[in-house]
Amino acid sequence: MAQPVRLPGRMAVDVLYGRRRERVALPQRLELQFKAAGQPDGKGRPPFLLVVLACPPRRPGLLHRRSRTIAEPAANRPPTRAPASGGMARKLSIVLFVTLSALLYQQIQPPPPKICGLPDGPPVTAPRTKLKDGRHLAYKESGVPKEEAKYKIIFVHGFDSCRHDALPISPEVAQELGIYLLSFDQPGYAESDPDPAPSEKSIALDIEQLADNLQLGPKFHLIGFSMGGEIMWSCLKYIPHRLSGVAILAPVGNYWWSGIPSNVSQDAWYQQLPQDQWAVWVSHHLPWLTYWWNTQKLFPPSSVITYNPAILSEEDAMLMKKFGMRPYFPMIRQQGEYNSLHRDMMVGFGKWDWSPLDLKDPFAGGEGKVHLWHGAEDLMVPASVSRYISERLPWVIYHELPKSGHLFPVDSGNADAIVRSLLLGDQ
Repeated sequence: MAQPVRLPGRMAVDVLYGRRRERVALPQRLELQFKAAGQPDGKGRPPFLLVVLACPPRRPGLLHRRSRTIAEPAANRPPTRAPASGGMARKLSIVLFVTLSALLYQQIQPPPPKICGLPDGPPVTAPRTKLKDGRHLAYKESGVPKEEAKYKIIFVHGFDSCRHDALPISPEVAQELGIYLLSFDQPGYAESDPDPAPSEKSIALDIEQLADNLQLGPKFHLIGFSMGGEIMWSCLKYIPHRLSGVAILAPVGNYWWSGIPSNVSQDAWYQQLPQDQWAVWVSHHLPWLTYWWNTQKLFPPSSVITYNPAILSEEDAMLMKKFGMRPYFPMIRQQGEYNSLHRDMMVGFGKWDWSPLDLKDPFAGGEGKVHLWHGAEDLMVPASVSRYISERLPWVIYHELPKSGHLFPVDSGNADAIVRSLLLGDQ
């Protein structure tokens, strides 16, 4: 059936291509043809109709050509162009992905450090020494004058600390034994320049340069606490020829050190709070996320950074009243948490290619000793890893304090006992 039609103006109709519709603009003069398509159903009715639009022969055009196409089998029809909406959706998806990626990248990138002594950084108030790569280390001297000292000790502070947190040796013991004590800000802390590429080796070499710059002589003693205690293993590996003796106090252990049995590392691992397990895991497996993880608000960050009282033993809770009220505390993080706290975590819990269990006795001739101290009630750094290392390394003298937690070196009585043991061999 065909019916000529004259349209009053510009119009459009939906055209069926099989079962697909497409809207097309119509010319003013055309014919409408209705044809049955497909097989009739049981009652003789066609399953659907084709609407055929035909322009008059004297004015062939796009619509006339398309009318012939409609009547042709689907296999003979040229492919039709996909609707523009699909391409637009893909473009919007790409733009959205790029935008979200840029926002995520900005979130995980730490801010640049505020270098001491620069126009936009904190002032320099401490004596500093310049290293070979141009960085500066701030330091503090205490005890007897260096020229009069019988024993020269370098103290390496722990996590979230600085040069002022040196081992509190009593003035009486320092005078009695002739102790010169040198403490310094680790890179990125307080007034020492950050190290752009810190590692467990670089800090040992920094300590050696510090000793040379301050003319401590060919050999010196070392004492390290917590994260600084872990650094003692690096010094025993990389600068053993410069050491007269070492005291390792409540050292942080790397759960991925080779040679540590899984039952020992898991025992220490599960003594941590869940948020500390996650913070340590990120530092090891995804170090580029360490800054974001410890500054975001979605999940709890490291409880050590936030000073969560849940990680304090009974003794630590009492000592924290002294340790937590340090007047210089704001200075510790003044160059930025990333270049101090987070870098400490990334190195301490990072991927080492060696283990303390690989070390040989640096004092095989008996000219020095290595002492390892740990509190049995330490909830921050469980003692199980230290205990195992001391069992495997017979040249390490192990002292476990049954009622002490992590902060036992803060007590001056313990500090005096530690230096007497290191220097005189007292038990």
